[in-house]
Amino acid sequence: MNNYPPKLLWLNNSGLGCLLNLIVLGLLLGAVGLGWVVNGFLILLGIIIVTPAIAFWVLRWWVQRNLVEDQCPVCSYEFTGFNNTQCRCPNCGETLEIQDRHFQRITPPGTIDVEVIDVSVKQIGDSESS
Repeated sequence: MNNYPPKLLWLNNSGLGCLLNLIVLGLLLGAVGLGWVVNGFLILLGIIIVTPAIAFWVLRWWVQRNLVEDQCPVCSYEFTGFNNTQCRCPNCGETLEIQDRHFQRITPPGTIDVEVIDVSVKQIGDSESS
């Protein structure tokens, strides 16, 4: 009993037969005068391979250029956002606008933003008597 399959079957299972068929088809089309079909297919294949690499590089450049890491002006929580957009602080919920690579509070026109300073108060009745 013969347990060994023929070597021709091994050639077909290896993928080499498919490659040889494509090469023979390309040479045949080139000989007949349809080389532009082969060239068009190769150009299309090149575009399909190269386009995602270029798109990834462009997306990465755009993100590095527009990603801003700064502190919230209200609670000083540091987070990231995209330049020239609006977002909310994940810590305090304040609506912020990102301009010139810095977070700014969105306030209606005419609003005056002040900082509060805690001052200790000494009452009149409290005198140091000893």
